[in-house]
Amino acid sequence: MNARVFRDTYGVPQLEAGDPLALVYLQGVNAARDRAWQIELERRRYLGTTAAFLGAEAAGWDVFARQARLADTAQRCFEALDDDTRDWVTAYVEGVNHALPGGAARAPEFAETGLTLQEWEPWTPLGIWLAVHVLFAGFPTKLWRTHVARHLGEDALDLFTSEGPHGAGSNGWLIPGSHTASGQAIVAGDPHRYIESPGVYQQIRLTCPEYDVLGLAVPGIPGLAHFGHTGGVAWAITNAMADYQDLYAEQLRRTASGVEALGPDGWKPASVQNELVEVADADPIEVEVIETDRGPVIMSGAGGAEVELATSLRYPPRVTGRLGFEVMARLLRATTVADVDSAFDDWVEPVNVVLAADTAGGLLHRTAGLVPRRHPSNRLRVVPAWEVEHQWDGWHDPMPREAVDGPAVMANARELAAPLGVEFAAPHRARRIRELVNARTDWSVDDMPSIHTDTFLGSAGAVLDLLTDLDDLSPEAVALRTDLLGWDRHMDAASTTASSYAALRKALISRLTDHFTVLENAEVAELFAPWMDPLTHVSYALESLIDARLPSINLTWLARESLEEVAARKPRPPWGETHQLSPLHALRGPVFARDEEPLDLGLSGDHHCVLSTSSLPGLTDVCIRASAARYAWDLADRTASSWVVPLGASGVLGDPHHHDQLPMWLQGSLAPAVGAVAREDRGYTVEMEGFGTVQLEEADPVRDLDLIHEWVTAERATYWGMGGLSRAEIAGIYEFLDSVPTHHVYVVRLVGVPVALLQTYDPRADPAGAAYDVEAGDLGLHLLIAPGDPRSGFTANLLKALAQFVFVHLGHPRLVVEPDVRNTRAIERFHRTGFTLGPETKISQPDGTTKTAQLAFLRRSQFHADQ
Repeated sequence: MNARVFRDTYGVPQLEAGDPLALVYLQGVNAARDRAWQIELERRRYLGTTAAFLGAEAAGWDVFARQARLADTAQRCFEALDDDTRDWVTAYVEGVNHALPGGAARAPEFAETGLTLQEWEPWTPLGIWLAVHVLFAGFPTKLWRTHVARHLGEDALDLFTSEGPHGAGSNGWLIPGSHTASGQAIVAGDPHRYIESPGVYQQIRLTCPEYDVLGLAVPGIPGLAHFGHTGGVAWAITNAMADYQDLYAEQLRRTASGVEALGPDGWKPASVQNELVEVADADPIEVEVIETDRGPVIMSGAGGAEVELATSLRYPPRVTGRLGFEVMARLLRATTVADVDSAFDDWVEPVNVVLAADTAGGLLHRTAGLVPRRHPSNRLRVVPAWEVEHQWDGWHDPMPREAVDGPAVMANARELAAPLGVEFAAPHRARRIRELVNARTDWSVDDMPSIHTDTFLGSAGAVLDLLTDLDDLSPEAVALRTDLLGWDRHMDAASTTASSYAALRKALISRLTDHFTVLENAEVAELFAPWMDPLTHVSYALESLIDARLPSINLTWLARESLEEVAARKPRPPWGETHQLSPLHALRGPVFARDEEPLDLGLSGDHHCVLSTSSLPGLTDVCIRASAARYAWDLADRTASSWVVPLGASGVLGDPHHHDQLPMWLQGSLAPAVGAVAREDRGYTVEMEGFGTVQLEEADPVRDLDLIHEWVTAERATYWGMGGLSRAEIAGIYEFLDSVPTHHVYVVRLVGVPVALLQTYDPRADPAGAAYDVEAGDLGLHLLIAPGDPRSGFTANLLKALAQFVFVHLGHPRLVVEPDVRNTRAIERFHRTGFTLGPETKISQPDGTTKTAQLAFLRRSQFHADQ
């Protein structure tokens, strides 16, 4: 199978290669080309170096990343992988390193920030995974509960229960064949995350002789961890809302040799090192990184002269040296539910609920991940590190699962995963999805958008019920109450009543929050401040607070005042006018290019709708969290499967596929996951003044064999080492080069006439790479000029055109050539063009001989300076 990149109508990549390692290398290349800024930003996040180019607002995260030892944990987990998985991850990173300079040249954020590239470490994908998911279990909520108990008493620990204000949620449903028109299962849903630009999920198809899988990748991560369809089996996940990270109150003391921490067995040495967080336009921050037997210290506190107080974090990857990356490679090979089930047995973080179905009728509904066994209070709050009962005692095993005997639903509610956590999503989404899928037995994959986009707000009753017995209302308030009580409770963008409800809820939340001023100004590390905001917690716990009927709060009076406030204002606009999507970008960059007409980003839905478009009730109607993708996997016919993302396949502003899916996403429609594709054109055309049009076209080893054979066996091609090879042997060489993603062959034409053969390669995947220190993004080049009469200036002009191809079009930072030392004319020509001569070295030839090569290098900066 040849190494190829195809794109569908929306620019979604479909990658083909001859084996899994070549394919995952190509996936790395693709991620670097399409999402260079995004993946390099995520790399800097796990390293804790983002403030150096983003400024002081990123410093809080960087300090945490250093203190939590994310980079060291990623390296540990990488080194603990089995050999095959380690090679697979390494191949992905090699693809990223080769293509990232070219991708960065297209992404304007690099120039805007002055961010320079660094070579990725082999464990970078594991570090990115940690950085993306370390806050998923919501451990900062334990700081909040501890704060609440301190100020309101132990009985208030559960007062703000509903859903963690910064947790990630999702919808997912499995409709078995008994409820579908085809008789085969459908797996569908949508993960809910902050809507980022570029998006957190990348649609992709990965094909090699061993497997053919389509799904949603996380840029910077190989494979398809969360959502995929192999043809025989499809799977999807949601956040289980499990609690698997603990916070410990630590007592530290300084000694002559360092730092000690008090544990169940007394004072024990803690590791200590100092690091420096660079901050753009500000002084660097010195960070003391301390790790006790529980885990890394992530927050310092007060203390006396002899004993310091601090808070440490214990999390499974740090404890076990495992992240579960072995699962990602196994999932690609899955053909049955049993394969998926077996793979997820080794999952670690984050803890997920999994749904899967296969074409043989197999169905799966289980949880996956590592959850420690420990004292119940560990799940609720910060616990004393020195008390033995708070130590971990193995892992929750077996993980909860249940048989599927009808439609199955996962929506972060307290259901299957109940034994694993404390705080779950409110049940409204799960109940509504279950109600919808059980209403029919003839579902098709084309019907899935009707579930994805359902706007019924199940939580509205708690607020509306407060209005029924209100008296002494103004005529305007009576009219508004009548309107609200007659409302169908659908949060539709065009509905003014939905907008009025949102305004009423906001006013009520504001008044309720006024009763909890004692909880303001909690003293925590900067990163955790959003988890300590009373308004946020009142917003998400509104139902719980209403249901609690606290004696100190007159809910009737608050409801009346809120209703009168909204009624006295001007008529509310439609919900979609204020409930607008606002994608997040690290530089607050725009979604639309300057010369582009912006779309109306008004949304239907709300936090507790199936169409979960979350704002922060009580503060703003603007939506920053919603469906980061929608998918519908058809087990009857994979080609009928469909998907959509909020923006597009490309992370580059101005690219045609940067946000071409946004209109569909806003409307709630889906695009075909398997549609018409065209091979990605790697060709290039440039007009050279006084020389003519130079065109590069990827060679076809069958179509162009006559030309290639004639040229490489000609007398002038002696140094190519193919003169003694047969036509069949030469065909085999070029068929191999066509099959690997690291090498490319081009026929070069001048004004339509073939004049040269160009071969490019990733030096790390070529014998030349063993002869010198390869830099990330290096591109090796072989050039064979066709036989013909000499022409003045021909070679110099051709080399300039090829340099533009390499440096401007592909974006590589350095070009490497290695002509035979006997080919003095070629060496002199390269030297005149600006190449710097390097050392001589021995390199194997295609005919089995060895040549002595003269290495030479040309940097992009030098080429541009010369021009």
